Amino acid sequence: MRSRQILLCTCLAATALGPAAPGWAQSPQPPAKTEVSKTTEQVYKNIQVLKGVPAEQLIPAMQFITSSLGVQCDFCHLEDGFEKDDKKPKQTARMMMKMMFAINHDSFDGRQAVTCFACHHGARKPLTIPTISEDESRIIAEDDMTVEPNNAGLPSTDQIIGKYLQAIGSAGATAEISSRIEKGTITLGPKQFPVEILAKAPAKQVTIMHLPGGDSVTVLNGEAGWLSTPGRGTREMGPSELFGASVDAQLFFPSGLKQFFKVLRVQRKEPVHGREAYLLVGLRDNQPPVRLYFDVESGLLVRMMRFADTPVGRNPAQIDYEDYRQDSGLRIPFRWTVARPGGGFTIQIEHLQLNVPIEDDKFDKPASTKPSS
Repeated sequence: MRSRQILLCTCLAATALGPAAPGWAQSPQPPAKTEVSKTTEQVYKNIQVLKGVPAEQLIPAMQFITSSLGVQCDFCHLEDGFEKDDKKPKQTARMMMKMMFAINHDSFDGRQAVTCFACHHGARKPLTIPTISEDESRIIAEDDMTVEPNNAGLPSTDQIIGKYLQAIGSAGATAEISSRIEKGTITLGPKQFPVEILAKAPAKQVTIMHLPGGDSVTVLNGEAGWLSTPGRGTREMGPSELFGASVDAQLFFPSGLKQFFKVLRVQRKEPVHGREAYLLVGLRDNQPPVRLYFDVESGLLVRMMRFADTPVGRNPAQIDYEDYRQDSGLRIPFRWTVARPGGGFTIQIEHLQLNVPIEDDKFDKPASTKPSS
């Protein structure tokens, strides 16, 4: 149990640069050097429905299902044999996925309009009776770019981004940031572990989580990314993980925020922790929308939401930025909290250095680790 908790913490730490969620600790792991181009049936055993899907999307798809039904992996799978078909819920899940794909194909021109969550809303059995009250925090519109914006009377994108850069220290000051080294702790439940984050402009970042059994390392070198966990070896990031890592790395150097997105527009006002915020929605080619929330009064970025596509639906990740402090003439968040369906973690920075030299080899692919005996 202790080793599973540590592995869970390891994978959640990696979500600072890519998708993960509770349940991963008990999920089947791909081989240490899985090729990103391989499909699910080339990597995993007994794949019957999700054939032809990129292998890196299988675990996120399972996470989407467990979140939608409010269950864990062992609801459908045997702990010592994920490929086995001993449990009836696994057979039911296959039928439900086929039904969902058929509905989307026949009624919605193949668009992912219906998902597991559309019927289950966190319950094991689909909800057939309307609820009297609904937890609004669980309801997320599918795609802001298909909804007519309610931005009448709101500032322009340039004005909101300009105020943000001014709030953290002016556009000129932020443009001069060439590197950041941050050290602190990551907290998951009652457990804390040391963490280091090294970032180098324009888009290089490495996160190192120090665990009793070894370091968990997540690396983005600007073009590719890798994840390395104790006893699990090193694997390349898939496309969705790489996109999430790129978004996170971009926010370390905010002067290029407008250039990062192909489309960036003001959508509406929304409350964040009881305060009004402007919602900006950003798009890059063939990627889900990214939501950026800027406090109306202070201009600071207080929340980001990004999504990872899976064959069965989109997994959301919400990151709240807090504890902004002055350092070297800039205001920088010293705490951010990552929340996902079913779990999350908090990183608290204790030491920060700006514009210090960082060797490029820090962003090389981590050495493969040997599985522990």
